[in-house]
Amino acid sequence: MRSLARAYDWLLTAMAVVSAAVIGLMALAIMFDVIVRNIGFRPPPHTSAAVEFSMLYVTLLASPWLLRHKGHVYIEVLLAHVDARWKRIFALVTYATCFVACLLLLYYSLNLTLLNWQRGGADIRSFDMPRWLLFAAMPPSFLLMAIEFGRFLLGYDSLYDRGPPVV
Repeated sequence: MRSLARAYDWLLTAMAVVSAAVIGLMALAIMFDVIVRNIGFRPPPHTSAAVEFSMLYVTLLASPWLLRHKGHVYIEVLLAHVDARWKRIFALVTYATCFVACLLLLYYSLNLTLLNWQRGGADIRSFDMPRWLLFAAMPPSFLLMAIEFGRFLLGYDSLYDRGPPVV
């Protein structure tokens, strides 16, 4: 069981590292595009579309890791003014709502990915990309986020108990 937990942690970290690398590549691509344009040459036509697709993947790949390390934004105003019993109730309602939402998004994004795979359509911009690739990162990401909210719901961790800062 411990090796499964280590593999799961490794997967979340690997997804976050890929996401960070893609952010760096996006920055380099944008800088290159701007420099080439400013020195009078024609920039590559694919930069804008590639950065748009990358932004979706960056978000989806990093989200499970952010959730594991409690990096998502939440508002504590209400929790700051209630006793421990109500904090626990609010936390459980939040976890259950987010768990169900992630499962619903997993279901719909998986259906959308498979439907686009079967139809074989393409997203046509400056380059053609199979439409199913736009949605392919959604099902695994929502599955992993559902697992994280499930961990919170079962009491293995709490989204509201902050540990030391993550670097």
